[in-house]
Amino acid sequence: MKAALGWTLALWALGMTTAAQAQVTRKQSDASPIASSATVAAGATLYFLSGATGAPIDPKVTDTPDAYGDTEAQTMSILTKMKAQLADLGLGMGDVVKMTVFLVGDPKLGGKMDRDGMMRAYLKFFGTAEQPNKPTRSAFQIAGLARPQQLVEIEAIAAKAP
Repeated sequence: MKAALGWTLALWALGMTTAAQAQVTRKQSDASPIASSATVAAGATLYFLSGATGAPIDPKVTDTPDAYGDTEAQTMSILTKMKAQLADLGLGMGDVVKMTVFLVGDPKLGGKMDRDGMMRAYLKFFGTAEQPNKPTRSAFQIAGLARPQQLVEIEAIAAKAP
């Protein structure tokens, strides 16, 4: 009961923070494609984006081994959809503070995840001159996703100060 009261008071205090105090800060280095930490100050709004997979190259063809493309193509599809989803919320890719990437081993690579392919697409959206912010990120090789042709799923958390 005491812990629940503490959480209630903490959440109430977050709501009482003024907009001028709200901010998102990152600790990031030019040498790394990801931020080592991100701090979301009280008053910022958090947005949790569900895990997304890439769209098929041809919407009419979903069951062939190459229907969704390789890891790079799937990552590009996911991040392009994520950028549009964020725009619908009034956000941009620079507002992403945490990303989790699930990679399936590519049969064409002997069952190993294609981290390099994922990174080629990722680097087009994060740490660029146009969009320098980098999220914190974890990446895992997993056994499989909903469709056997899918090699990537990405979920994210974005934060925006009022």
